[in-house]
Amino acid sequence: MTPLPIVAIVGRPNVGKSTLFNRIVGHRAAIVEDRARTTRDRIYGEGEWNGRRFIAVDTGGLEIKPGDPIEEKVQEQARIAIAEAEVIVLVVDSISGMTPADIEAADLLRTAEAPVLVAANKADNEKRELEAAEFFSLGWEETYPISAAHGRGVADLLDAVVWALPPESVQEIERKRREAEADAWAREMAEGRLARVRAGDDEGIEIDGDEAGEDGQPSFEQEDQQVSIALVGRPNVGKSSLFNSLLGEDRAIVSDIPGTTRDAIDTHLQWGRSDIVLIDTAGMRRPGKVASGPDAERYSTIRAIKAVDRADVAILIVDAFQGLTAQDAHVAGFVVEEGRGLVLALNKWDLLAEKTDRSFDEFASALRAEVPFLDFAPIVSISAKTGQRVGKVLELAVDVWGERRKRISTPELNRVVRAASLRQAPPAGKLGPPKIFYATQVAVAPPTFVFFARHADQVHFSYKRFLENQLRAEFGFDGTPIRLIFRERASDRAGREKRTARGRSSGTRPHGAKPASRPASANKPGHGVSGTVKRSTGQRGRPG
Repeated sequence: MTPLPIVAIVGRPNVGKSTLFNRIVGHRAAIVEDRARTTRDRIYGEGEWNGRRFIAVDTGGLEIKPGDPIEEKVQEQARIAIAEAEVIVLVVDSISGMTPADIEAADLLRTAEAPVLVAANKADNEKRELEAAEFFSLGWEETYPISAAHGRGVADLLDAVVWALPPESVQEIERKRREAEADAWAREMAEGRLARVRAGDDEGIEIDGDEAGEDGQPSFEQEDQQVSIALVGRPNVGKSSLFNSLLGEDRAIVSDIPGTTRDAIDTHLQWGRSDIVLIDTAGMRRPGKVASGPDAERYSTIRAIKAVDRADVAILIVDAFQGLTAQDAHVAGFVVEEGRGLVLALNKWDLLAEKTDRSFDEFASALRAEVPFLDFAPIVSISAKTGQRVGKVLELAVDVWGERRKRISTPELNRVVRAASLRQAPPAGKLGPPKIFYATQVAVAPPTFVFFARHADQVHFSYKRFLENQLRAEFGFDGTPIRLIFRERASDRAGREKRTARGRSSGTRPHGAKPASRPASANKPGHGVSGTVKRSTGQRGRPG
């Protein structure tokens, strides 16, 4: 991918770097908390100002001697961001004023090759703007009082950032040209200066076979070809290690301490012909522990859940030593409920002793027997630390992405459904045996099928599972949940409503309804003809 210029946001802890980062990218991409050392990993986001696009990087607080193993790795991440940046924004706190930590951070930046802009944050009023003048003593003339929380002065800072960026690349200029042409075409179309293509005006137009539908007409559905893959699982199972192994660099902090990762980190990756967005997430804890934990953990869990929601496929990392735990099954169930694709990765496989050629098959069989609702998900054993089969994980995830977008023609679908109905008829319900007339696929990602049937609400869960297995056996759908929706056929529903209305108007009892209780006076002598109620043949519900 063509890289955009990078703007690194650095500074000592708790000066508002993440707040400024969120302001620049336009959404809450980084966790913001009124506590130092909240941000750990480098967080990237795309910003745009005055027509210039760039990548903003949020970093952990700069400290010379943090005295903590995790914080030492945070410093490494911050220094990497400084080294790769074209512009550096040093954020300081105008309320607390100049501190020794600010001076240490400034001394570290004096050796940087990129230009440095100083942003005196929390300057919410004119008095604090004047007090921010003391930061000119750091030695940089480009010092801007801002309020990242309220947006005050941020525009002036971004003007300076864009001015300091290197010239646009040839690829970026070409992208802008294409966008301008597309905008001009859209305006002319809206103003009626371009003739619209009418039905039947297809002479001389060639339709590519891949773009044509079953009837030979082009398909106008534009699907996003970008593959979004989220790494999910419990804390300390190796998500960040796998993330770094796939990228080939120490992009995320790895530690034996659970809960090291807090933000959901998005990174673009080229895999063959696929453009992949790889998302490293925080470990998903049990709800009780999250509720009683600090705010950062709650925010981390929320970010992980949102990462699954915007992903196409989730790779669930399972510790091969511990096996599939209840929390793993809970996370997997959430992925399935959201309709996302799923790949199970058994991490730390290289550390298992006394493995044989059958160990993996036995492990996979036991896992599928324990959680049968995940029997559609492919399983792979990996070692994120050594890189063993990590490429296979990404390959399976991309395959699952394709399975989620698979379309089945209506004739083929109904052929399988008819064969399944002949092989095993639906079990009878209260209103009689259901009958499936036809089915059709109505959506992809996940694949969704609607079955039109008689007594659709009486189709048993076990028979739905049987139909799902038949569809998977015939068409695959590996790694993706599929949705089966059963609806009453319109003619049957209208007929039932008509019969019900007729029965109410004539006093007849609808099929399946209980007879009304007879009044006590009906048993007294002299009531009616002979004290009893007779029913003549062919006249149900009428006194004889």
